[in-house]
Amino acid sequence: MYATALWLYFVLLVGIIVVPGMDMFFVLANALTGGRQSGLAATAGIMLGGVCHTLFGTVFVVGLANVVPALSKAMLVAGSLYMLWIGVSLLRSSIAVHSVGTAARRSSATILLQGLMTCILNPKAWLFVLAVYPQFMKPEYGPIGMQALVMGAMTVAVQMAIYGGLALAAGKSREALTGHPAATVMIGRAAGALLIAAAAFALWEALRTA
Repeated sequence: MYATALWLYFVLLVGIIVVPGMDMFFVLANALTGGRQSGLAATAGIMLGGVCHTLFGTVFVVGLANVVPALSKAMLVAGSLYMLWIGVSLLRSSIAVHSVGTAARRSSATILLQGLMTCILNPKAWLFVLAVYPQFMKPEYGPIGMQALVMGAMTVAVQMAIYGGLALAAGKSREALTGHPAATVMIGRAAGALLIAAAAFALWEALRTA
């Protein structure tokens, strides 16, 4: 029974992470503009965000079912506005191979922190946690803490496999873009446009269901 539930959770998890969204665009943009190291730093930040979502999902299931739904709307709106800000910044920037506009190249620690914030404020992740965790984290499956550990480990592992693989592939492709700065600018601005579209849709959904 529990094994079947874990397998179904894994399938849903892979599906939600594979679908292009805020986290994937962030990793891709950093890998293309900053290379493999930047892409992996972004992936690490997203993975830390996955840990935070697991902790939130556990608290939600255990005892805050009556409080968190009211707060979740504000979180979704905040996350959507954050996405819009990043998207507009990318759209207005001229991204070079080593920098955005005239800004200095960011450190791995900075990218990791931004990746963490990107994942934490990702509306898609909040919706996934609120909708899925109560279905797969139940007392009859054993101690809630152990269930949270297993589901968190699965989340981080899938993020590492998908986003880490994307970062490595994009980092390698970056070498081909070194001599084509115009292509790099177009990629960055296209990512910004996609983020704006995704943020606008998420914000509309959050306000519509408020």
